[in-house]
Amino acid sequence: MLNLIIPMAGKGKRLLPHTLTTPKPLIPIAGKSIVERLLEEINLIYQGPIRHIGFIVKDLPTSIKSQLEKMTTELGAQAHFYEQSEALGTAHAIACAAPLLQGPVIVAFSDTLFKGSLPLDVSKEGVIWVNKVKNPSSFGVIQVDSDNLITDFVEKPTEFVSDLAIIGIYYLKKGEILLQAIQHIIDQQICKGGEYQLTSALTYMQQQGHQFSTQTIDEWLDCGNKEACLHTNQRFLHFLQNTKGMVANSAEIYNSTIIPPVYIGEKVILEHTVLGPYASVGHNTHIKGSRITNSIIQEHTNIDKVILTNSMIGNHVHIKGKCTEIDTGDYNTIIF
Repeated sequence: MLNLIIPMAGKGKRLLPHTLTTPKPLIPIAGKSIVERLLEEINLIYQGPIRHIGFIVKDLPTSIKSQLEKMTTELGAQAHFYEQSEALGTAHAIACAAPLLQGPVIVAFSDTLFKGSLPLDVSKEGVIWVNKVKNPSSFGVIQVDSDNLITDFVEKPTEFVSDLAIIGIYYLKKGEILLQAIQHIIDQQICKGGEYQLTSALTYMQQQGHQFSTQTIDEWLDCGNKEACLHTNQRFLHFLQNTKGMVANSAEIYNSTIIPPVYIGEKVILEHTVLGPYASVGHNTHIKGSRITNSIIQEHTNIDKVILTNSMIGNHVHIKGKCTEIDTGDYNTIIF
């Protein structure tokens, strides 16, 4: 059994206006929130029971906590919430969940989605998930030796040292050792720009003789901004297109054409509409006389006589009239 820690206290500025009312980890991807998709993927690669899931949050409404508790219960785990009152870095965020840093632990940042086919080797002291990238200067990267053990962590290298980028998922066989390392860098004020970084704690662990292996993935999917979310939505619709439940039984579809892959939620009404490919429509949304492709539309929204592509539409939105691309948060009315 293991504990899972998910830092999700970031503000999601690159996904405004959607994150004004919805925390970024709850933005839907192919009908499920980013964090729920993340939990599902981790559950697949770990192949064992997850005992506790700790969410590091900031000012989270009770309704959102209830959603996270429901997701956690469905995995057979218990939810815990830890407040990070100040944005003092990734290591500081993880330390907020100190009670769960005991025994086997996975730390997974909530805006990182992936597809992987290899199971986690829990016999290793530590495992860090990586992915080959074309522009390593934009990422934290690792260097490895001939035994696939990590020899160095390099943050956003200005010269090429490696193309193996750290994607934001980590396994520790003994979480208490990570907690000790984080406490060390805090005590010694080892920080950058006033923030305590996880890579600093991992570097200290390595210097103390702790060994880290790497685990590669099939695909790394980002959810940092609108374009990235739309791409990730595309990929998950592709992965799931032959899965039951992608079109809800309660959906009402009249004189409309569906071009898969798509997701259609509960009690959606489509009239005289062409939907897809790569469109996700949330529960209780009504679309009439429209053509929609490559878009994410959330819940309780009404769309009438709209040509829409490459768009993200929030909850409780009303749009009428022609447009081609739009990005709008919750509770908006737009008439062209």
